[in-house]
Amino acid sequence: MNMTQEITFTGELLGYIRIFEQVTGTQVKDCLETPDKIVFIVAPGQGSKAIGKRGETATKLRELLKKNVQIIEFAEDPKIFLKNIFWPYGVQSVEIEDRGKIIHATITVKPENKARAIGKHGANLDLARRIVNRHFEINSVSVA
Repeated sequence: MNMTQEITFTGELLGYIRIFEQVTGTQVKDCLETPDKIVFIVAPGQGSKAIGKRGETATKLRELLKKNVQIIEFAEDPKIFLKNIFWPYGVQSVEIEDRGKIIHATITVKPENKARAIGKHGANLDLARRIVNRHFEINSVSVA
């Protein structure tokens, strides 16, 4: 666990977490808000339950919170966690390397999904970097 960053939640985020946990019956490990969505990180093994059959629970949350929702399953192994973060883009491999002063992760996705994985102006990549850095000593993330 990355002990360099303390995770704190605003009252608004705590409200979102309370609704999320009531609706999904799962436990939130972390939560971040971006201008266009709320990202919930759920405990290992709870991703499918949180999303629901055919995404029904995620759709219900989107309607209740009036915001886009992204659900990511946490993993104690940073490679698996990164794979879960980039899951929608067809992850082919995850490499983590120590580059001296920084730890860098390279996620290889299906070529046709690379632009979406990076996001407009690198937004998805920045978000992934923020998420993984809250839990692991990984300073840099790239998509190949």
